[in-house]
Amino acid sequence: MVEYYVGMDHGTTAVSFEILDENQKEVAHLTLPRDKLANNEVSFKEELTNTIDTEKIKLLCMCYGMGDGINEITPLKDVKNNAIQSLKGAGKVTGGGSQVYKEIEELDIPAILIPGLHRDCEFLDPRFRASYSHCASAEKVSLSYYAYKKTGWKNMIIADISSNSVCILVEDGIIKGAMDACIGAMGFIHGPLDLSMLRDIDENRKTANECFSHAGVSKIAKVNTKVVDTKDEIIKKAVNNDENALLAIDSLVMSVVMEIYGLYGIMNNPIDGIILTGSAGVMHDPIDISKMIEKKIEKLAQVKVLTSKSGAIGSAMIAYDIINENKNSILGINVKKRKLKKEG
Repeated sequence: MVEYYVGMDHGTTAVSFEILDENQKEVAHLTLPRDKLANNEVSFKEELTNTIDTEKIKLLCMCYGMGDGINEITPLKDVKNNAIQSLKGAGKVTGGGSQVYKEIEELDIPAILIPGLHRDCEFLDPRFRASYSHCASAEKVSLSYYAYKKTGWKNMIIADISSNSVCILVEDGIIKGAMDACIGAMGFIHGPLDLSMLRDIDENRKTANECFSHAGVSKIAKVNTKVVDTKDEIIKKAVNNDENALLAIDSLVMSVVMEIYGLYGIMNNPIDGIILTGSAGVMHDPIDISKMIEKKIEKLAQVKVLTSKSGAIGSAMIAYDIINENKNSILGINVKKRKLKKEG
């Protein structure tokens, strides 16, 4: 009998889904741009029902927003307020993710929601909980699980480099901490707020969220286009030897390497390896950003480059293992199993 396990990655520019069968083989991978979802140009429900028989979905594992309203992997029917405290200060809001969330509820299929990494997560190192209200969004849990399953490493640093750049620390097979985009390395779009931006906020020239959404290396490359086009425009300019774009790429690499070294410096266990993922972390062509980073960190540990689909695949793997391996914990995160089965 055919069974399906669906995983979701709620990214900055797109919402993507991985569909696995009962043998953990890929059935399909769906990538839906968030702006098209928000404008009803594409529908997740339609894409899914045109791809598989939704009655045969055993479990869908999803992410949404900051995920700071829950601290356990929770059945969707137990979740209130979409498991978020607020949409403010979280980058540009398109509404695409909210539309997908609504359509998943309408499908009435078994579904679970992954929490983000935040102050109320007791599995995190107390120092991270004390220092930062938010460490990473929920899809970072998914891609970390994919890295864990792919390598078997229990002590590692995972660098997810894309529109945001977030590095995650895993020790003894448990997520212990992470550095979110607003406090750590730059991505193509988002990044930490520096003194100039703080002054812009204080003097009411920009909101904090506007600054956050322009604090990535796009500010260095002098690219100010639609979110979905930002990375490609920076890369295009860099390929054409634009000085600002080349400096932006070098700065991206620098900030990611600094973050990896920072997490390495606080590890309690010997490190097994370092994972690179995300659209920039796996990029070899037309610019080999992956190799640029690897050269700077390979002295610390062996480096493995995964796929830009890590978040969606990891979510699908979580769904599969909860059902078939009876997992009660994922990387230290408790799994609530009530209401996983369809009623009736």
